[in-house]
Amino acid sequence: MYPPELVKPMKEELTRLGVTELLTGDAARQALEGNRGTALLVVNSVCGCAAGNARPAVAMALRNEKVPDNLYTVFAGVDGEATAVARSYIHGYPPSSPAIALFRDRELVLLLERKDIEGRMAQDVAYDLVTAFDAHCGAGAPRA
Repeated sequence: MYPPELVKPMKEELTRLGVTELLTGDAARQALEGNRGTALLVVNSVCGCAAGNARPAVAMALRNEKVPDNLYTVFAGVDGEATAVARSYIHGYPPSSPAIALFRDRELVLLLERKDIEGRMAQDVAYDLVTAFDAHCGAGAPRA
């Protein structure tokens, strides 16, 4: 576990954007199980690729015209139960921190794992997100 004062600014990078922090397993379960429409889930982390690539990419992508209906985040290494529950909705993939998942009607339609984030420019990660938002978000997007 990381000290709260250490991760507070890292959490706030996303919550300032309107991303809802899921702090408990029940909160994660309720948010992801009851989700209709689209939902972005960011598995946040203290690592450099979260700071340099993942969080800035999410900020850039959320400027897009089409964005997910719901925005959620859990923090790996801090909110353990919430992270475990959130990861249980990402079927067929090993745990990854950071990670960015897009769901449409509870179906996973995009997952950017650490290997898709680390070593890339934030703009490139944002491009992947915007491409997925354009394909899956908004009234004209096809249903999963």
